[in-house]
Amino acid sequence: MQPHRWSFSTVGGVKRVNLESGADLAHLDNLDPKLWTALSCPVQGLEIDARTLELIDTDHDGQIRVPEILAAVRWVLGILRHPDDLLKQEESLPLDAIDPDKEAGQQLLASARIIAHNLGHSADPRLHVGETSDTARIFANSRLNGDGIITPQSTDDAALQQLVGEIMATVGSQTDRSGQPGIGIEQITAFFDAIDSWLNWYDLGQARTEILLPYGSKTAEAWTLLGQLRTRIDDYFLRCRLAAYDPATAAALNLQTERVAAISARELTGALDEIATYPLARIEAGKPLPLTASLNPAWEASIEQFRQFFIPDATQLTEIVWENLKKSLEPYADWMASKSGENVENLGVDRLRALQQGPLRNALEALITSDLELSDEADSILLVDQLVRYYRDLYRLLQNFVTFYDFYAPGEKAIFQAGTLYIDQRSTELCMKVLDTSRHNTMVAQSGMFLLYCRCTRKATGEEQLIVAALTNGDIDNLVTGRNALFYDRHGRDWDATVVRVVENPISIRQAFWAPYRKVSRFIETQVNKFAAEQNNKSEASLTAGVNATAADAQAAALNPVPATPAAAPAAFDIGKFVGIFAAISLALGAIGTAIASLVTGFMGLIWWKMPIAIAGLLLLISGPSMLLAWLKLRQRNLAPLLDANGWAINARATVNIRFGNLLTRLAELPVGAKLNIQDPFAGKKRPYLPMLLLLGLIAGAVLFALWKGWVRF
Repeated sequence: MQPHRWSFSTVGGVKRVNLESGADLAHLDNLDPKLWTALSCPVQGLEIDARTLELIDTDHDGQIRVPEILAAVRWVLGILRHPDDLLKQEESLPLDAIDPDKEAGQQLLASARIIAHNLGHSADPRLHVGETSDTARIFANSRLNGDGIITPQSTDDAALQQLVGEIMATVGSQTDRSGQPGIGIEQITAFFDAIDSWLNWYDLGQARTEILLPYGSKTAEAWTLLGQLRTRIDDYFLRCRLAAYDPATAAALNLQTERVAAISARELTGALDEIATYPLARIEAGKPLPLTASLNPAWEASIEQFRQFFIPDATQLTEIVWENLKKSLEPYADWMASKSGENVENLGVDRLRALQQGPLRNALEALITSDLELSDEADSILLVDQLVRYYRDLYRLLQNFVTFYDFYAPGEKAIFQAGTLYIDQRSTELCMKVLDTSRHNTMVAQSGMFLLYCRCTRKATGEEQLIVAALTNGDIDNLVTGRNALFYDRHGRDWDATVVRVVENPISIRQAFWAPYRKVSRFIETQVNKFAAEQNNKSEASLTAGVNATAADAQAAALNPVPATPAAAPAAFDIGKFVGIFAAISLALGAIGTAIASLVTGFMGLIWWKMPIAIAGLLLLISGPSMLLAWLKLRQRNLAPLLDANGWAINARATVNIRFGNLLTRLAELPVGAKLNIQDPFAGKKRPYLPMLLLLGLIAGAVLFALWKGWVRF
């Protein structure tokens, strides 16, 4: 068989394959991966449907690799009637694009028709991603949908509907594909296990009523009363035993006078919490607990309730009686501790026995089995959503993975381009989301591009993201950290952007030409500002010192008046001291003047047509190295390191040369046909006679020089 004939183009300095037909896609697995532009890309942070990428990422590791791309292409081509349809990238899938003669196509076509029918598309059989992804709407009218979850609407049997509701209310629910709450086999098993556990526990109590329920139906109330006073009564009898052990401790074990004195100054009704911590009654060795008198006021009501319930005829409680009361309720406490399945207790013992012994459990499990029998058909319906997404997005992904067509094609944008940044009278479309800051810190130096890292926020929603923008045209003088800008994402939403980091590299040949002069200008400006600041500081210091000295002298004179003494005569001017300085200055000025005169004389000695060449040579000598270095770097600008920092595995260079860079970063331009008023009302007043005099002087000088050289004769 004759091998497939591929077509290649040289784009960005690299030979890249052209994916121009369905045949190219069908033979994609025969294309050497070394010829692919990318070998891996992340699922997140790209301007393409994230759900589509998740479906392609079959191992769910967050990266899409070559084998997964090939598997996706094979799958979708095994369903479509014409592979060329994949190149259309249409938002909706026409059902007649599915090939019924292919096994996978036949099954998906049947499922697609079911979806179209459920959605009311019988007249126009096309499916859109927004519809196929809405499973709740697709399965809204389906009682059974293959997910193993049933809802009250899954059956017409009222008894089963009631039971499903009871199970959801007691053990929880799951969400069915229709979007309704329902139950699966896990909930059914948990519900009936809870019934068995609770009934076993209940039956044990019924079999041992005399032991487990010594107070009959009031045993629970007895246990509650005992629990309320258990700690306090145990504390009372322990204190009495300690008093018997050492009578000297009785005073300390009783209420301390200091504690009462601390609260006696305020209203005692507001100190009941403090009083409740005192002993129940006065502590004495071997003393029973009084039940009707001499009790802690905070516990009188609880003790009386206890007495009326357990020993209504008694006026005191001995420790032996107390211990017997506790022991009588210990079996009940153990039985209550072993209780399980209490979540179904509210249904009542009769309902629980009916459910345990009746056939409803088997009916529910049979209904779930019937639902699961439709899983293949339902899964096929879900695969329709995958098909519609691949039909729309797969070719676009290939154009940004196998080749970078969308990046280099005029008017197109690659899936890694996040939007457009507007700053300093320019816009740049080469903006990417930053997914890994640490990797960017180590990789960006290899790109050779001028980069702005910007923190973007939307105050209305609280969203925030970090982007990197590559500026490939214009100037860099005003691009510094802290500048504000405006970023528009691919959905047209505006973000407030702030520059947080600048990576400097050459941006254009024009900028490189002026760079040496600007550096000298900035150096001179810096030195002048530094000198002016130093002189200003010296002047202020001298003035301040003089004022302080004058004030101090005046104050001292006021305190200690002394006869005035004549002021010292100023020192005579020592001309010898300054002779050397004047000589040095004169020598420096002479040397500078000689050098300038030599340059001017040499320049004026040139033939007139050599003068422009000399000027150009001088400019080239100054700016040439900077321009050459910029030209070399601009030719080597490479986007690949930025993509690698974001998790891509780039297999070829992604060059951004000078011409292409000018397209990515647009400078401000006046609209075609715009009117321009060049008169600035705030500009300084012009004096045209001065430039005219200067121009006339230059012309006169040139004429005289020409006459002197004999170039012109009258």
